[in-house]
Amino acid sequence: MADEPLDPLARLTAERACERLIVTFVHELDLGEPGRVAELFTPDGVWEWPEGHRRIEGRDALRAYFGSRPADRLSRRICTNILVTPASGSTATATTYFTTYRVDGHTGGMVPPRPPTQVGHYEDTFRRVDGRWLLSRRVLFLAFGAPTDHVGGTDRSPS
Repeated sequence: MADEPLDPLARLTAERACERLIVTFVHELDLGEPGRVAELFTPDGVWEWPEGHRRIEGRDALRAYFGSRPADRLSRRICTNILVTPASGSTATATTYFTTYRVDGHTGGMVPPRPPTQVGHYEDTFRRVDGRWLLSRRVLFLAFGAPTDHVGGTDRSPS
């Protein structure tokens, strides 16, 4: 039964699958194809950013949102303090701290260091669907945030 307590191996397996999903999310945004992030969500998955009053729901909307990332954006996200808590064999939650370094207008090469654009945490809810762990909801909370710098010197609003 899906809601029975997990044995230690099942708990570790669920934790690791959810941790990998968290890391895959930022990998796709920084080094992969941002639109593919939508495939990490359940079909009815939700991305929320209360501070920015954003709520994106459903894979098609998520694909459009994350796929609209500016082509000249250079970013690196550092995730740490990942705490996954499986509730059952089919549900889990997690909190992950993150730091984002980001500039727009990048045309190649190394960029001089800057302070982080964002520091905050994600609160995630996961569901296991057809044997695969997926995000059903991700909420982003910022403790510190600034506009995205433009390599040419002008600022743009965060996204």
